[in-house]
Amino acid sequence: MPNMPKLTKKDKGSGKEKSASKSGAGKDTKDGAENPPNDKKKTEKPAAAAAAATAAESHPPPTQISRINPLPETLKLRTERRQSSSRFNISQNRELQKLPLLKDTSPTEREELFIQKINQGAVIFDFLKDPLSDLKYKEVKRAALNELVEYVTVNRGVISDGVYPVAVQMFATNTFRTLPPSSSLSNAEFDPEEDEPTLEAAWPHLQLVYEFFLRFLESQDFQANSAKKFIDQAFILQLLDLFDTEDPRERDFLKTILHRIYGKFLGLRAYIRKQINNIFYRFIFETEKHNGIAELLEILGSIINGFALPLKEEHKVFLLKVLLPLHKVKTLNVYHPQLAYCVVQFLEKDPSLTEPVVSSLLKFWPKVHSPKEVMFLNELEEILDVLEPSEFQKVMVALFRQLAKCVSSSHFQVAERALYYWNNDWIISLISENASTLVPLVFPALYQSKEHWNKTIHGLIYNALKLFMEMNQRLFDECTQIYKTKKQTDKEKLRNREEAWTKVLNLAKGNLQYEFFHNQGGIEGPLLLSPDDSASGAASDDLTDIDMEKLKAEAKEVQRKSGKEKPLLRRKSELPHDGSTLKALENHRRPEAYLTSSKESG
Repeated sequence: MPNMPKLTKKDKGSGKEKSASKSGAGKDTKDGAENPPNDKKKTEKPAAAAAAATAAESHPPPTQISRINPLPETLKLRTERRQSSSRFNISQNRELQKLPLLKDTSPTEREELFIQKINQGAVIFDFLKDPLSDLKYKEVKRAALNELVEYVTVNRGVISDGVYPVAVQMFATNTFRTLPPSSSLSNAEFDPEEDEPTLEAAWPHLQLVYEFFLRFLESQDFQANSAKKFIDQAFILQLLDLFDTEDPRERDFLKTILHRIYGKFLGLRAYIRKQINNIFYRFIFETEKHNGIAELLEILGSIINGFALPLKEEHKVFLLKVLLPLHKVKTLNVYHPQLAYCVVQFLEKDPSLTEPVVSSLLKFWPKVHSPKEVMFLNELEEILDVLEPSEFQKVMVALFRQLAKCVSSSHFQVAERALYYWNNDWIISLISENASTLVPLVFPALYQSKEHWNKTIHGLIYNALKLFMEMNQRLFDECTQIYKTKKQTDKEKLRNREEAWTKVLNLAKGNLQYEFFHNQGGIEGPLLLSPDDSASGAASDDLTDIDMEKLKAEAKEVQRKSGKEKPLLRRKSELPHDGSTLKALENHRRPEAYLTSSKESG
C-alpha cells in the first residue's frame, strides 16, 4: 500500500473551499482533502482509504484561484486618503548598505563613492501597498540623496564626465513612470480653490531626486556639451509627460527643471516649444484635460519675454493658433492668469498683433458663462493698458460694442467688472481722445442700466455718466437727445404695430368662419402690450434731463458706501478638507526664483 501524502493545513483549508464550490476539482478532492483524519467515521472501509490515497498521489494539492478584484485596495486608498502611487518598477534587490560620508573620504576615492551613492538613489521602493516595508533601506536612500544634494550645491569640480550618465539614469529611473488615472470624475471640473489634489505617495524620495537633479543642472561645473548625449529629445518627451501629474509639488519642480534645460541646451529649444504646442493642441481639440497647462504657460511666459525682435513668423503663429484658442476651453479658470500674461507679453513685443488678438478674443467671447466673461474682461483691461493709441483706434469700435453689452448684462459681476474700466486713467484718456466715436456706442447701455436690480451698479453707472459729462458736455447732451428721440421712435413703431394688428383682427372678425375658429382656439388676438406693461414701460423710460449736481451726488454717495463695504468674494462650499494633504502642501518648500527674465533668443 503506497504511503499517503501528509496534507498541510493550507491544503486542507483549500480543499474545504473547493468542496464548497460546485466545480469538478472540488469533487475530485472531496475524500482526500476535505475531512480531517479526526472526523472520519470508524466504519470507513480500507478500500475507500486506499482509493483516496491513490487519488491524492495522482492529483496535486489544489490551489485557491486568485480572482482579480475590479476595485483594488489602492484605488480605495487613493480616493479616501487623497494619495496615490504611480506604476513604479520596484527594485528586486533593495538591501542597501550604508556607505561612508563623502566628506570623510579621501579625494582620490570621492568620485567613485559619489557615483555609488547616485546608484543607491536609483533603487525604487514601495510606498503605497506596504509603506512600512524596507524602512531601514528607505532611510539609507533618503540619507544618501540628502548628502548628494548638499555635496553638489556646496562643492565645485565634483561633476566629471562619468557622473552625467549615472545622474541622468538615476533621475529617469525615479521619475519616468506611468501616472495613475485621474481621481476626479470624468465630467468633473477641477477647482484649485476647493478640490484637493492627489499627492504622490513616493514623494519623500521623489522630492530629493528632483532637488538633486535641479542642483545638478544649476551647478557651475555642469557642461551642456557633455550632457547632451543623455539629455536628448526622448528625455524631453518623457519629462513633458510628467506635467500631467496631479501633485502640484511635482509640477513645481518640473517647470523649474524644464526651464533650466531650455536655457542651457540651445539645440533643444525648438523641440521643446514644438512638443509644448502638441500638448496644447491635444488639450484644446481632443481631451480638454491636463493638469500642467498652467505650469507650461508659466514657462512660456519667461520664454516669450526673451524672444528676439523682430518676432519670427513661427512665434506669431504660436500666438494666433495655440495661445488664443486656449480661451475656448471650459477649464480656463485654472490657467487664465498665466495665459493672459503670455498674450500681453506678445503685444508688448509687437504692437501690430493687437488687431488679430482682440478680434480673436471677441470671437471666443463667452455667451452664457458669466465667470468666464469676467476673466475675459480682466484680460482685455490688461491688453488695453499696453496698447498704443494708434493700435487702439483699429479695434475700439468692436471692443466698445462688446463692452456696452457687458454693461447691460443682468449678471451684476459682469456689469460691475465692465464699469470698473472707467476707474482706469489710461482707458479714460483713450476714450477722451476718441469721444465722438465711443461715447455714442456706450451711452445707451449706461442710460438703460440706471434701473439695474443691483444697487452697486447704480453708483458705477452715475460715475461713468459723470465722467462723460465732464469730458464733453455738448456731446453728452447730444447723446441724451439722440437717446430720447430713439425711445420716442421705438414707442411710435410699437404703437403703429399695435394698430396694424388691430386692423387685421377687425378684418378677421368680419369673416363668416371667425366664430367657428375662434371658439376652437384657432385664432388668437395680437400680442399687444397690456395697460400695465405700457405703464411700467413709461415709468422706466422717464427721460428727464441729467444735471451735473445730481450725478456728482450719486457718485459721491456710492464711493462713500463702497469704502465701508468688504470686497465681494466668491463663497466657497464648506467641504471637509484632508488635514494631511493641507499639511503636506504647506510644508512644501518651493525652489528659489527660477523664471528669470534673462534674454533668450528664440
